[in-house]
Amino acid sequence: MNDNGLILVCSKCGTKNRVPVSRIDEAPKCGKCGDSLPVDVLSRPINVMDSTFDKEVLASSLPVLVDCWAPWCGPCRAVGPILDALAVKYRARLKIVKLNVDENPGIGSRYSISSVPTMFLVKNGRIIDTLTGALPKEQLESQIARIL
Repeated sequence: MNDNGLILVCSKCGTKNRVPVSRIDEAPKCGKCGDSLPVDVLSRPINVMDSTFDKEVLASSLPVLVDCWAPWCGPCRAVGPILDALAVKYRARLKIVKLNVDENPGIGSRYSISSVPTMFLVKNGRIIDTLTGALPKEQLESQIARIL
């Protein structure tokens, strides 16, 4: 996101469309083919991998909350529904991504992730803060407010 809006890629023709944040709820259509643009992706966490991390997180025009988790981790699973709710609440203002550290050891190694859940707050390609443990929703919202 920037002052001119979000860039949404049409799932039908692949055209990049700039949509003002203030008009995201108006069911935007592709300027080329007229198909509906996929705004629902703004309301849920996105799964990232080692290969997509830099593009989805570091190059994101939106601030990003990165959840580094593992499927065997009980606290990680407890945080999942909280992140789902936050994705809806902060739609088009914050991107929430999930990184399975068991399947993507490169990012875990790059950022020295030694326990899960570990979360990063990223803005303009820089890690602003690191959060460790299963934090309650109110504490996550307090941290998110710092980067919005």
